[in-house]
Amino acid sequence: MTQENVPARLPFTSVSAVAAPISQANVDTDQIIPGRFLSLPRQTMVPHLFRDQRYNDNGTPKPEFVLNRPEYAKAGILVAGRNFACGSSREMAVTVLVDNGFRAFIAPSFGDIFFSNCFQNGVLPIVLPEARVNDLLRFLLELPGAEIAVDLPSQTVKGPDGKTDHFTIDPFRKDCLLRGIDEIAMTFGYEADIKAFESKSITARV
Repeated sequence: MTQENVPARLPFTSVSAVAAPISQANVDTDQIIPGRFLSLPRQTMVPHLFRDQRYNDNGTPKPEFVLNRPEYAKAGILVAGRNFACGSSREMAVTVLVDNGFRAFIAPSFGDIFFSNCFQNGVLPIVLPEARVNDLLRFLLELPGAEIAVDLPSQTVKGPDGKTDHFTIDPFRKDCLLRGIDEIAMTFGYEADIKAFESKSITARV
């Protein structure tokens, strides 16, 4: 995929959006984006998010699947059971969620590679205690279309019940999200310093 087809990375500060509940544990990356679609260009993967859980064999949507319900049509936050996005490593498990409008994920735990890939794509994975996540899942199922507010500067999540929870995040990753950059872009920010250092090193060896 060419660079021009990759969406621009935006700074992440806060998001308040409808939250969709996926209450199952151990949802793996092959469920998020099945392997048979991985060779497609990124922009054409969008309708295949949760393809096998979302659609029947004849292509008709399963009305019981949460993302097919109209209340969650504009969901921007996903709340999931423990070990979300485990299994095989594929960055497309993150990008297909991003391209479907999701900016943050909340779960008791995540697959390690998915967790890291979130930061590389400008979205925020949040770990909260399992009991609290179960409360959020229950509220979202009882109140379809309810919103959750995530604020990265204060590292807080405000649930549909009005309760605020704090989450932890690595300071470097937090700074990158707030600035809308990744490690490579941050390195380019020090380009002048790197060139000055290299120039001094060459001079010292002459």
